[in-house]
Amino acid sequence: MDPTNTPATEEPSNRSKAEFSAYQDRRRRELWSLLGDLPWDHKPAPPKLIKTEQHEGYRLDRLELDLNGLEPVPALLLIPERLQTPAPGLLYIHWHGGMYDLGKEQLLKGADAQPAYAPVCAEKGLVTLAIDSWCFGERKHEPDGHTGEEDAFKLMLWQGRVLWGMMMFDELRALDFLASRPEVDPQRLAAFGMSMGSTKAWWLAALDPRVRLCLDVCCLTDYDSLIRIHNLKGHGIYYYVPSLLKHFSSATINELIVPRPRLSVNGRQDLLTPPDGVEKVRDHLAPLYGRYGRAEDCHIELFDCPHVELPEMRKLILEWMDRYLVSRQTAG
Repeated sequence: MDPTNTPATEEPSNRSKAEFSAYQDRRRRELWSLLGDLPWDHKPAPPKLIKTEQHEGYRLDRLELDLNGLEPVPALLLIPERLQTPAPGLLYIHWHGGMYDLGKEQLLKGADAQPAYAPVCAEKGLVTLAIDSWCFGERKHEPDGHTGEEDAFKLMLWQGRVLWGMMMFDELRALDFLASRPEVDPQRLAAFGMSMGSTKAWWLAALDPRVRLCLDVCCLTDYDSLIRIHNLKGHGIYYYVPSLLKHFSSATINELIVPRPRLSVNGRQDLLTPPDGVEKVRDHLAPLYGRYGRAEDCHIELFDCPHVELPEMRKLILEWMDRYLVSRQTAG
């Protein structure tokens, strides 16, 4: 039976490594096919340097990227002073939280729920890229960000597009740009984010094997568990992909990351990530890592907290950055 036509509950664990890899390739194509009409034929123009800033421990380039051919994408490129080339590259993906004005600036400013990561990236020598997502930061085109997001979602549906698909396409093209930088080792690329950024990170790692390390905070959500607790309202309208549940569960999206290193930290009190759903995804992935990679390369943990990054979470994140990016370990 062709895996592209099988239900989301299919168990792939009895395959050889080669068969499992081929299964993943087919399922990635299927996942992309659910994301609407995407501008694959667009050839990005060269980036525009808007401004360069000097910060403690790093240079910051403010850029305008041409990723999709529909609207320019403002971006931040952090280049550490302590740089050993070729350096690891990190795609930092901002959250939602109704903070439509923040966008990519979250890398620099942080927030109460998650301190800024720019100093961490500089200290560890990670060349870091952050873009404004559709409807956020400099791409917020309406005074009321919520209205702007809903309008973008509706218009894209009329045009045959899916807002989540266009968001993921931009992150994919941002990864292209990061990998092309002369300072960056394209074999050491990571995706990292919290909340909306978390979901984008594990989707991108599932969709693109170039992501060698996936780090996600507070948004490993099992869709069935979210439905069961009646909290679809907890996630923004951007989150919803037509017909997704006919083809994939959260677990079967996440299995496309195997055997690449994966750290996911979540809160037991977080209504966006029902804990039984986090455990369901963890229990699905653990035997796959054991069979097709290394069990220790997947760590999914629940902490007794709401939708925040605890110091204990950050400690784990930094350890994984050191192990899989700074020290040049690879997997997959």
